[in-house]
Amino acid sequence: MSRLDISTLLKAGDTVAVTAGSRGIANIATIIKSVVDELRALKTLPFIIPAMGSHGGATAEGQIAVLERYGITEASMGVPIRATMETAQIGETPQGIPVFVDKFALSADHIAVVNRIKPHTDFDGEIESGTTKMMAIGLGKRQGAIHYHRANIQYGYYTVITSAAAVVLQKCKILFALGIVENAYDQTAIIEAMSPSEISTHEKQLLRQARAFLARIPFDFGDVLIVDEMGKNISGTGIDTNVVGRTVSQWERPPIRPRFNRIVVRDLSPDTYGNATGVGLADIVTRRLVDKIDFKPTYINAITSTNVEGSRIPLTCATDQEAVETAISTSGVTSAESCRLVWIKNTLKLDELIASESYLDEIQSKTQLRVIEPLGELAFTKSGDLAARFQ
Repeated sequence: MSRLDISTLLKAGDTVAVTAGSRGIANIATIIKSVVDELRALKTLPFIIPAMGSHGGATAEGQIAVLERYGITEASMGVPIRATMETAQIGETPQGIPVFVDKFALSADHIAVVNRIKPHTDFDGEIESGTTKMMAIGLGKRQGAIHYHRANIQYGYYTVITSAAAVVLQKCKILFALGIVENAYDQTAIIEAMSPSEISTHEKQLLRQARAFLARIPFDFGDVLIVDEMGKNISGTGIDTNVVGRTVSQWERPPIRPRFNRIVVRDLSPDTYGNATGVGLADIVTRRLVDKIDFKPTYINAITSTNVEGSRIPLTCATDQEAVETAISTSGVTSAESCRLVWIKNTLKLDELIASESYLDEIQSKTQLRVIEPLGELAFTKSGDLAARFQ
């Protein structure tokens, strides 16, 4: 922020709307607090707005609750949080798509856009998830998100997001954008402030770095993938499509690696609060997971994004053991012993994973991999649950 010398653009008493999103960004409360403190030091009056499309059940109260879970409250930030689902149309894209912006953001003298930059779960482009998307879908609230996601079917995500953000940049008083990039361990790696004129070029550079940092499953092919937990705090699609090699979009992305014949998801993260968006990426889930689904926020997300496929309930098994056995028997393998099986905690935590013996030669041939425990059997409890293996 100091590099941008934004003090020349501000006068005492100016109001600044600072965006805060709905993803589980590392250190987000510290980052937002630092931004508002810097703005207050410049004698401005910052306030925070939830900028998260339709998340939080598409209500102002729900979006405030989402921020509270991340430690962003009026008490902790020392500034007001102003939440509304009301928007105003500020223009149209060249394709005729109406562009909407949060009314509190429009009422401010300036807007500061803060978001993590990372590969998107549904499309590939020079700009994907980041501050550009925040200006479009985040600031657009549910009304904007509905229009943009519908338009994605005809024009594609990249065109819609970048053209909507261009209208926001032209019509709104964007003071700066703050891009956050995380490393393979889900930790803050880069924080960069960008002037409005720098956003396009700098975000492209930061996305390339974020893509290089992205943790991945180190195998191209597999028969069965077991995922302990999924949730909106982990990925916008519950499980990151860049990690598992699947997508909920029918229109955007061709198949990518890794390719698993069967994906089993065991549970919902407690921090997703029942939102099971993306559960349709799995082939098999447990009754435990299904019983925790809050269908209202899940379906609001699905309808807003037009990706209703992502909220289909997969084949549901009573226990982990039944789910794993079903996955192996339907994966195309000739025997359980030959099954290429990978087990992970979630798609953010990939520094440790469990792999079957059929991968051993491949593991030993890769210098970046190290066996930290010897081979053993998959252990199940008397009730049929997998014995816990990850912290």
